Amino acid sequence: MAYKSRYKPNNPSKYVGDVDKIVCRSTWERKMCKFLDLNENVISWASEELAIPYFSPVDDKWHRYYPDFMCKIKNKTGSIDKLIIEVKPEKQTKPPKSKKQTRNYLREMKTFAINTYKWEAAEKFCQENGWVFKILTEKDLFK
Repeated sequence: MAYKSRYKPNNPSKYVGDVDKIVCRSTWERKMCKFLDLNENVISWASEELAIPYFSPVDDKWHRYYPDFMCKIKNKTGSIDKLIIEVKPEKQTKPPKSKKQTRNYLREMKTFAINTYKWEAAEKFCQENGWVFKILTEKDLFK
C-alpha cells in the first residue's frame, strides 16, 4: 500500500485543522477521508492532527503517535460518538507468524510491538477523555 496523496474535502467546514494538509498514506485512508467528509452524520473530523505521547521499550524513548483520524459522529440514537480511528491491514493488527527468525520476521515483530505501544497509549487517552479507539481493517472498510 505505498500510496500517498492529498485529500481536498468537499465540506471543509467539517474538517478540524488545515484543509490544505490532509495526507492519505494509502487508498484505504483516502476512502476513510471521503466517508468522513461526505457522511451527513459526521459532525467534525481530522486526519493526523492529534499527538498522543507513548513510550517505546524498543528504543527506551518517548515518541508521539498521530492516529489516522479523529471524528465526532451522530449515532442512531442522536447522541455524539467521539472516535479515534487507526486504519491498518488486518495482517498488521496481529503478531507475525513465523517459525524462523528471519530479518523480515524480526522487522514485522518490531513494527507490531511499536504499534501495540501506540494503540495502548491511544486506548488510555480515550478512556481519560471520553473517546473510543477503533482500529479499522480491510474487513471494516470493504463491507
